Amino acid sequence: MKTLALATGLVASFGFALPAAAAIDIQEVTTEAGFEAWLVEEESVPFVSLEIRFEGGAVLDPADKAGVTNLMVGLLEEGAGDLDARGFAAAQESLAASFSYDAGHDAVSVSARFLTENMDEVVALLQDSLSEPRFDEDAIERVRAQVMSGLRSAQNDPGEIAERRAAELAFGDHPYARPVSGTLESVPSLTRDDIVAAHETALVQDRVRIGASGDISAEELSELIDTLMEGLPETGGDLPRKIEVKTDGGVTVVPFDTPQSVAVFEQPGIDRHDEDFFPAYVMNEILGGGGFEARLTEEVRVKRGLTYGVYSYLATRDYADLVMGRVQSSNETVAEAVEVIRDEWGRMASEGVTEAELEQAKTYLTGAYPLRFDGNAAIASILVGMQMDDLTPDYVNTRNGKIEAVTVEDVKRVAGELLDPDALSFVVVGDPEGFDEAQDVQGQ
Repeated sequence: MKTLALATGLVASFGFALPAAAAIDIQEVTTEAGFEAWLVEEESVPFVSLEIRFEGGAVLDPADKAGVTNLMVGLLEEGAGDLDARGFAAAQESLAASFSYDAGHDAVSVSARFLTENMDEVVALLQDSLSEPRFDEDAIERVRAQVMSGLRSAQNDPGEIAERRAAELAFGDHPYARPVSGTLESVPSLTRDDIVAAHETALVQDRVRIGASGDISAEELSELIDTLMEGLPETGGDLPRKIEVKTDGGVTVVPFDTPQSVAVFEQPGIDRHDEDFFPAYVMNEILGGGGFEARLTEEVRVKRGLTYGVYSYLATRDYADLVMGRVQSSNETVAEAVEVIRDEWGRMASEGVTEAELEQAKTYLTGAYPLRFDGNAAIASILVGMQMDDLTPDYVNTRNGKIEAVTVEDVKRVAGELLDPDALSFVVVGDPEGFDEAQDVQGQ
């Protein structure tokens, strides 16, 4: 336990020793087997953070097996090789290592934190979890029960209901319309064979992205990666098509007995690689980025007291793009909140922003960026995220310049082209007042 305590202390303190983002030196590493990874080497603390992502997560689930990738990922630490779940957990603890696994729509993520001195043993254990998971029946039922509990809880969460219904309306028959965790109908029917097939489909060599930060050399990382990838399939299942989202601008009400309605709003968005992405990014910060200076907060919360919080964001996914947001308001006032949000959407589209708003947004966005690089784990995650977005290593040095280059004219033009109040659709979950009876009212 002494070693584990030391590791915990290193994790907590290492963030204070990191350089500013502009000073980060990203090495591009190509392994002997041909895998590519990015590395930020930092020798001051004998600790390593490793981030692995496999492109294509829950989007790979067959239509009748929603949630299978999520269930499979939840089992990766429930026993591997010769170790059952209890033995695997004990091995992690004895090595002062920490593994975490996660499934999203677009990727399966694997994170590892470990002391440099234990690297070989940790890598061997992690390789077993990736290449030789046991998928024992008792572990399957235990994790399935956890997933089912979460799904049942989501049925009583207005926010979860709103997000799920908004996805169904935006994405139709695309895999994005299906919850990552699956449904109460799909998860009970998943078999061990389904889980094995999902493992062979999702964790594959030709879709892996790797980032590392800490006390590890390029040579050591190269050997580590080749060891970890050995035994995984070379290729996986077919990825879905990219779709153009269309929204009708209506209000869908999902009845739910609660004093507070939750509204999720959405309209078609902008691709991450569009030349106008940064003007759109800055524009959204001013419109509804979440701070008290944002227009939606000013108009919906501060001036009218309709909510404690409202925000919008650019939802740039691998196969679809949206501008989305969320607000919570009482049943008596949510219709007014919806009206104000739509009005502000239109005002931004027609008027753009002021010079003062633009400079304030730029100052925040450029000043906050270096603070993201606050530790090995954060850096490793950022490195992989950049790869998933098909960015180049110099992005950490050019990103703020792209924001500084945005002009008032850029924002007005892009806002006018992107934002469409007539296409802004709302899903309201609750018992709201003030909506026309002709509006779309859906049961759960």
